[in-house]
Amino acid sequence: MTIEPVVFLLQVLRIWVPYGLTSVGATFSERGGVINLALEGLILAGAFGAAVGQHLTGSAALGIVAGILCGLCVALLHSFITITLKADQIVSGIALNILVMGATRFGLKMLFGSSMNSDRIDGTGISLVLFDPLFLIALASVIIGQFVMFRTPFGLRLRSAGESAETVAAAGVSVPGIRYAGVLISGVLASLAGVFLAYQQHSFTDNMSAGRGYIALAAMIIGKWNPVGAALASLMFAAAEALEMWLQTGFIPSQLIQALPYVVTLLVLAGFVGKARAPKEVGVPYEK
Repeated sequence: MTIEPVVFLLQVLRIWVPYGLTSVGATFSERGGVINLALEGLILAGAFGAAVGQHLTGSAALGIVAGILCGLCVALLHSFITITLKADQIVSGIALNILVMGATRFGLKMLFGSSMNSDRIDGTGISLVLFDPLFLIALASVIIGQFVMFRTPFGLRLRSAGESAETVAAAGVSVPGIRYAGVLISGVLASLAGVFLAYQQHSFTDNMSAGRGYIALAAMIIGKWNPVGAALASLMFAAAEALEMWLQTGFIPSQLIQALPYVVTLLVLAGFVGKARAPKEVGVPYEK
């Protein structure tokens, strides 16, 4: 079997987009001190909103807006539960994933008469990933995210909120406000990842996130809570997934091949998690 370099590279970039967007968004949430295990739900909400939005309006742009709004609703709910109510952040994330999975399945049944997939949508109509606006947004999110995180007052406050919330409060900055902002940024980027999936597959299918949120979370950890590092780790996972597709030749059991991206995730995470230091107060509710 011969792997064509250009085709393989384009496939890797296409697979990278949802991983890259979600992992970069996760850095903003966790740098602010909020664990965001709701990434799966955010991706699903964005994909469902985009599919419904474009189906109802016929506009790809309005579908993107609808996807972002759906993702923001889930992110806002996660923020309210964890920051305002100070509930356990891990439990909240898992519960929201289950909630969104059930809600999208119910929505499919109500709107399209199927619990498996929506009607076909056109997406952006751009077949080459290099010219896809969502791919360009993903690239921009890495560059802008790195700049905002480490070169702006907002980024300094966000990082400080995850390291020492009391210090931020002593400076007269609202810790809950900063943390809300981090989670909502994460929600926007993860929902755009869902929009990309729906537009690439030209429909919304049940549970189409397929574990991407968890792999993006692993990429963020491997990238040491850094937007560029998270994006590069996501690129590695995307290459493993693309390789898995090329290796499905029948000579190796398909189950082993399909497990390749997850095996890579576990091996790399096991090697890096001990070296990566999480923000000191991530997962710790802020008390005045």
